[in-house]
Formats: sequence, C-alpha cells, structure tokens
Amino acid sequence: MAGIYIHIPFCRKACHYCNFHFSTSTALQGEFVNALLHEIELRGDYLQECIETIYFGGGTPSILASVDLERILYKIKAVFEVEANAEITLEANPDDITAEKLEQWKAIGINRLSIGIQSFFEEDLKWMNRAHNAEQAITCIVLAQAHGFFNLTIDLIYGTPSLTDEKWRQNVVTAVSLNIPHLSCYALTVEPKTALQKLIEQKKLENVDQEKQAKHFELLMQWTNEAGFEHYEISNFAKPGFRSRHNSSYWRGNPYLGLGPSAHSFNGESRQWNIANNALYIKSIGNNTVPCEVETLTVKERLNEYLMTGLRTIEGVELARIEKDFGEDVYKRLLENASGKIENGFLAVADGHLRTTTEGKLLVDGIASDLFQL
Repeated sequence: MAGIYIHIPFCRKACHYCNFHFSTSTALQGEFVNALLHEIELRGDYLQECIETIYFGGGTPSILASVDLERILYKIKAVFEVEANAEITLEANPDDITAEKLEQWKAIGINRLSIGIQSFFEEDLKWMNRAHNAEQAITCIVLAQAHGFFNLTIDLIYGTPSLTDEKWRQNVVTAVSLNIPHLSCYALTVEPKTALQKLIEQKKLENVDQEKQAKHFELLMQWTNEAGFEHYEISNFAKPGFRSRHNSSYWRGNPYLGLGPSAHSFNGESRQWNIANNALYIKSIGNNTVPCEVETLTVKERLNEYLMTGLRTIEGVELARIEKDFGEDVYKRLLENASGKIENGFLAVADGHLRTTTEGKLLVDGIASDLFQL
C-alpha cells in the first residue's frame, strides 16, 4: 500500500514558530491548483501500489475552495488506483471550519480532519500568532462532530513560556472531554529563520525551557494513558482504532508520493523533494517538468532511517527485519551498541523487537542517532 501527500502552500497568517513552506499571498492560488493537477498527471508512474491514504497538508489546505479540493481528488482517482475505504485527511484551521464547508468536505470524500488547535487558551494563541481564538478552538470541534466528523485529530503544542503545568493539563483535559480520539502533541521548537527565533534573539519573547518541556511530555504520557490513549508514536496518541493510517505508513517505510511545492516523495530506494517556491513550481510544471531533487539512499541510510522512525513507534524496531534486510553482522552490531542503553533502562528487547522505554522516550532521537551505522 502507498500514500499521497498534497502540500497546499498558503496560509492566512504566519505563525511565529512555523518553518514550513507557505505564502500568505493567495495571488497564485488558481495557477497553483492547475499546476498541481498537471503534476498529478506527470507523476502517474511513480507509485505502482494501490493508494491507501491521501493527506492534504500545508500550509493551510482548508483555505482552498471545496471545488478545488474535489478537482484534486478527482484527478488523483483518475490517475491512481485508490482504495474504496482510503483514509482522506484534510488539515484545517479552526477559523476556516463552517457548517457549509463541513458538508462540502464530507460530500467530496474527506473522512478525517486534522485541526490545528495548538492551545485552548487565548494568551497562548496570541503568543503563537495563530489566526483563530480560544472560542473557535472549541466550537469548531463541536461543529465538526455535529456534521459527522468523528475521526478527528488535533494538534497541541507544549513547552511554551506562557504555558503553565496547570494550563497544559487543562488543554489535555479539554481535548479528552470533547471526545477527540487522536492527539498530536509537539514540544515547541525554535526553528532557524523563523519569526520566533528573531523575537527571542531580540529579547522580545522568552526562550523555551527544555526542562519544562520534558516535564510537560512526562505529564502528557501519564494523562493520555489514564484517558485510554495508546502512545503509538512519540508525538501521537490515539484511542483504539483511530491511529493515523497515513502517518503510520511513513513510519513503516511504505512508499508515498508528495505533490506540490516542497513536498517529499519516497519509493523505497530514493527520496525526492520539490522546489520550495510557488512561482518556480508553477513555471516548471507548465513546461512539463517536475522541479525536484533526487537522493538515492545507501544501505546504511535506509538502515538509519528505519532505526530513527522505528524507535519512535510503540512497535519499535523489528530485529528479524534488521537481520533479513541488512545482514547478520549489522544485527549483532546493533544489539552490541544497544546493550548499554538496555542496561540503563532506556531500551528494552521483547517479542523480537527493540523498543524505547518510558524513560527512553524522552531521549529517543539521541538514542537512535547513537545506534546509527556510520
């Protein structure tokens, strides 16, 4: 099975922390949609597998008119074989969600919404420079459920200077009380060349506290476990049956096609990524050329990627797969390198899998990089 990701590079407002590719000008939106439809045709031979998931990300996909979303889905289904019960996710901002749009989205086949809540507190939303307010954060969820969208996920951000432990608890409690079946929770990261980095450097905003972030993450694991969520990936928590099928396919190493400016693709052996420039993307597609760079992965790179993604998941790294795909020597060396972290309680071996423990989850990226085969 395979997935398709569509990057919609437009936003109404620039969040201070965001380093994704987007534009707050919609002047090229019409040309972009036409170029995207043409790229789908140009990329028709990239995936041979049946499409199991389609994901509209960005940017802010909910900015697009429903008729444009419908055109994109129609073109994908005309070019690729798509499962009848494919998971089709739309990222949406609370201020874009209306009764009319919800009806339209459901009619064209959107069956999962990923809503960028980030916080239920007004002061946090203002600090992040979000386009919605605290009232909209709640009303959009209630409205979506009233229109039959029960497969919902929301994003929450923790570790911001304005977020106390009690406010963080209230954010999680609010999400649970609203019957949200999936949570994606991220520690605030100060990315290079973002407004947040500049404001911190200028002393206009307080920097993040890593100890506070670690505490918020530990509390999050405790609270979601008590509420019946499965911590199935380091940043993702789901009620039974509500895992993100699309994101799970990334972590399993399944092939996927990325469409639109800055979108990444993976076919099992190589990666490629489109140019992160709307005007150049449109121009290149108009000349029947996909503007992308390609990187063929070495065996070591494929192994290291599997270690990085696998250790972030509840299943962990399948040791039999390591031995089968990369050889007995690599398998033995991995266990030797992991022995110290197993003794220290950061990793554990069970049921043929190498997994991070609760303590290890706090350090998972560093643990994975220590196990990389250089």
